[in-house]
Amino acid sequence: MELEVKKAQRGDLDAFVRIIRELEPRLYSLAKSILRRDEDCADAMQEATLKAYKSLTSLKKPEFFRTWIIRILINECNQLLRNRQRTVVMDELPEASGEAGAYYQDYQKIDLEEAVNRLDENLRIVIHLFYYQDLPIKQISEVLGISEGAVRARLHRARGILADWVKKRKEGGLSYESI
Repeated sequence: MELEVKKAQRGDLDAFVRIIRELEPRLYSLAKSILRRDEDCADAMQEATLKAYKSLTSLKKPEFFRTWIIRILINECNQLLRNRQRTVVMDELPEASGEAGAYYQDYQKIDLEEAVNRLDENLRIVIHLFYYQDLPIKQISEVLGISEGAVRARLHRARGILADWVKKRKEGGLSYESI
């Protein structure tokens, strides 16, 4: 990817498009975990891509492109959330989880994803970056602008909440509202 970033920095639009297409599923997944609405995710992705393209020459270390664009995307998502808080939407309903497949594993996966999505935003973002984006703790701390200890603490807290939820779910007495 580093070679593609260098090509893009020299003005190769096709190289930039290839990079974005490669990262797009992960970036969209991150945006979805923050914003939860597809139309907002598309807006955030578009703005983040545009900002990244316009300021690509300012990226000093091409090897950090992924971390850099994740930070841009998180900032865009946070901006959309701030704008959303200023707007009162009367008919907004929580998203219903999609139908699971016929297999029990599908239900477990959906249950876990639903539980992760119900975590507080600070915990959800750290879980998403660590497990879904495969970023190391050091890069997560750089992206979020917090210490590595804070990242570890948030991961520990989120894991604890999720573990309690799974344990209670197996016992049969837990709904999503208790997360």
